[in-house]
Amino acid sequence: MPSMTEKLVSRISDAELERRWSLTRAAMEKAGIDALVMQNSNEFVGGYVKWFTDLPARQGVPLTVIFPREGDMIVVRAGPRGGRLMDAGDGDWPWRGVSRVLTVPYTTAECTTNTVDAELAVTELQSLGARKIGWLGMGAIRFSFGKYLTDHLGGVSLTDFSFAVDGIKAIKSPEEIDLIRATARMQDDVFAHVLSVIEPGMREFEVAAAAYYQTQLRGSSQGFVLTGSAPMGSPATKGLRHFQNRRLQEGDQFTILIETNGEGGYYTEIGRTIVLGKASNEMLDEFEFAEQAQRETLKQLKPGAAPAEIWANHNEFMRNGGRPEERRLYAHGQGYDLVERPSLRDDDPMRIEKDMNIVVHPTFQTDTTYAWICDNYMVEANGVSDCLHHTEKMVFEL
Repeated sequence: MPSMTEKLVSRISDAELERRWSLTRAAMEKAGIDALVMQNSNEFVGGYVKWFTDLPARQGVPLTVIFPREGDMIVVRAGPRGGRLMDAGDGDWPWRGVSRVLTVPYTTAECTTNTVDAELAVTELQSLGARKIGWLGMGAIRFSFGKYLTDHLGGVSLTDFSFAVDGIKAIKSPEEIDLIRATARMQDDVFAHVLSVIEPGMREFEVAAAAYYQTQLRGSSQGFVLTGSAPMGSPATKGLRHFQNRRLQEGDQFTILIETNGEGGYYTEIGRTIVLGKASNEMLDEFEFAEQAQRETLKQLKPGAAPAEIWANHNEFMRNGGRPEERRLYAHGQGYDLVERPSLRDDDPMRIEKDMNIVVHPTFQTDTTYAWICDNYMVEANGVSDCLHHTEKMVFEL
């Protein structure tokens, strides 16, 4: 039988995992935290589980990790009834830093299994003697799980410890930076492939499928491809697969966002506009403004910068240019999470630091066109220099 390690797409190094665990335990020691509890149910924003274990959460089924300040981790996941899948001494063991994996059948669609995973977690936390427990990613923990822990861990203090771990997770190591750069290069290649195959008569989902297939061939495991199309003179707003049935026509504008992870599980994203013919002067002018908006943000991506200030300056730039203010998330960090802190909005206190992976994608639309650009940058000691994506910043006319 093939080994589990043989089946894995990629593995982060032992040294990198040890670095993460060591920094986290130092923060826990300082705060008096005995154990951390995290839960994710997908690989798009499953960064805590992946970051601690190097293995992704399962799609749609919550996977829980208990990280003690001392000792190995415990995993609770869906599986055979009986509460124990295997132990670390069982031989072919893919869970580094994990002593045992506990299992019970459950899904989020079955109200009869709302707390079965929480029951296992409570037993483990009680056996650890944990008196102060830190949540990681409370927004990703299902309500029934969190309520059960709150109700059944008497005399225990529960606190949100996400802010502390986020500050560690957002700053990438040299090994992580190499993998992030590789993802961006992969997406450049995939976009070039799209340029070679797109033509009138194709439906949007066919173009998206061609792009997604190429990312999979190059080691990606998760992510998505957004597309949008419209005749010249109408905004080509992008959307997910459910909205990708339109057939492309000669002269159309076509937007595509390739937002997938790479072989190491790290996300970047690239977005461009393609015209199956000739772009209008208005489209080119609006794209130039969007690119200028991106450059204005890049000037401010320096260690110590506050997201709220960058957000305010961006909206001032948009107002002064007669364009709509940004009300979405137009720039943010990325890692194992498709969207990761810092978020360049007025509500995230995390400051920009060296070795953060930041994507900047200013986007707006008029009544007649859709203007945007999307690329990743690595923050360096004096700001950002080279774009991680090497695809030319332009509207591509075919």
